[in-house]
Amino acid sequence: MTYFIKEIPNEERPRERLVKHGPKSLQTHELIAILLETGTKKESVLDLSKRLLYEINKNSNMQTVTYHELIKIDGIKMAKASKIIAAIELGKRLNNSNDEKPAKIKTAFDIYLLLVDEVVNLQQETFYVVYLNTKGDVITYENIFKGTLNSLLIHPREIFKRAYQLSSNAIIMVHNHPSGNSEPSDQDLRVTREIIDAGDLLKIDVVDHIIIGSDEFYSIRNKRKTII
Repeated sequence: MTYFIKEIPNEERPRERLVKHGPKSLQTHELIAILLETGTKKESVLDLSKRLLYEINKNSNMQTVTYHELIKIDGIKMAKASKIIAAIELGKRLNNSNDEKPAKIKTAFDIYLLLVDEVVNLQQETFYVVYLNTKGDVITYENIFKGTLNSLLIHPREIFKRAYQLSSNAIIMVHNHPSGNSEPSDQDLRVTREIIDAGDLLKIDVVDHIIIGSDEFYSIRNKRKTII
């Protein structure tokens, strides 16, 4: 049976429980319900939130979901999608601001540790770029592309434009293989070569390209697979 918020006793509603008991007392879908505020004519905001969370986790996760993915979900329009994306981005920024110091990258394993939690459970290939400063500290990392790696879709221009904006003089590419096998494909190697060549022209060092599989990763620079 579906219960609408107005049919739930005041003390059991997500917003009231958050005020009284704090945010940790709420499940994830209840936090989302507070952001959404309303459901649809056929679905309560709590049921909509549960379905939304299921759809997100089926193809992505809360950290990497995009606005365009959200508005494809029935019942989610511009206003609701924008609130969710804004909340996710705010959480990321607050988390980054609480770091005592930037992550120092010395080995391929450091990169694996930095991004494994982001990509290990994704069902499609997702391409990240890690931007470094002159000391090898991580400035930030960003999701550039989702889908099968293709040199026609990965634009060096966008990667290096962002590097200039961040005053980054070195980058590391990272993507996952949902199959679990981290061995690079011919296409992976071609894309890597093209971006390295573009970096050489722009005087930005492409340090490595790390491919993350299931309990393993491959460093294209070192030509070596590491089993975790």
